[in-house]
Amino acid sequence: MSEQNIKCVLLADRNHGLTEGIRGLLETLFDAVVMVADETSLQESAVRLQPSVTVMDLALVRGEGLGVIQRLRARCPGQALVVLSQHDEASACRACLEAGANAVVLKHAIATDLLPAIEAVQTGRSFVSPTVHPLPPTDENKP
Repeated sequence: MSEQNIKCVLLADRNHGLTEGIRGLLETLFDAVVMVADETSLQESAVRLQPSVTVMDLALVRGEGLGVIQRLRARCPGQALVVLSQHDEASACRACLEAGANAVVLKHAIATDLLPAIEAVQTGRSFVSPTVHPLPPTDENKP
């Protein structure tokens, strides 16, 4: 099999226990799962490997998650990007999507939401975990 035919996913998270569990899920969909634990490795691997999908923890770099998304999107505009987040507020998820993510999966819902999110982004759709807390109505969007 040539390298161009390999379906690869890049998984970026500092939590080794979590990545091992996620790797088991991803191995059902992809020929190769490449795991990295820092932003430099994420950026370099995304460019070099050109994975079908990149799955990254928003907390990969403390306080810089949105910047990581933006840098990754700028360097690899065609890659599908799924963000894992512990933040279940709609505003946080919207910020991830605006920064360039294609999907946001809440960490507590990885078992149920990660595979549907990957399927969605591979067909050009976006995805947000259904358990995200909606924004309260403002004067502008009250019924």
